[in-house]
Amino acid sequence: MRLLLMSDTHLPKRAKELPAALMAEVPRADFVLHAGDWVDTATLDLLESRSRRLVAVYGNNDGPALRARLPEVAHADLGGLRFGVVHETGAAQGREARCAARFPGLDVLVFGHSHIPWDTTAPGGPRLLNPGSPTDRRRQPYCTYMTATAADGTLVDVELHRLPRR
Repeated sequence: MRLLLMSDTHLPKRAKELPAALMAEVPRADFVLHAGDWVDTATLDLLESRSRRLVAVYGNNDGPALRARLPEVAHADLGGLRFGVVHETGAAQGREARCAARFPGLDVLVFGHSHIPWDTTAPGGPRLLNPGSPTDRRRQPYCTYMTATAADGTLVDVELHRLPRR
């Protein structure tokens, strides 16, 4: 099961459209996971129409229209793994312990907010993945997104993709 992970798209404030390389991945993915901060409903509509299945949440920059359509936390069983998706997890320091306590029983937690790619595993808790942002690199050298494969209760081929500078 091929997964596409993204967050913090911030359209149309940070970019006018999603990068072509990212959009090319959408039809290849069995599931697209978006960890919030869409900003506009048009991006949600676009991904809903082009994704086989979308698992998504709202973020702190998402207004009432997006909050009416998306949950704060989403869960999905994918490839024998229990996934959670949330926008904010708090400060980097203590994140693993905080997420293990807040999300017991998850195998993988996809989150956003910081725009900083992240891949760690909480002791006794979930693997934590932040795909960064495909449109707003902030203090990072590149805009990014992730792909992964979930099968038979294992997450493999987790890859951070760097996008060309605009």
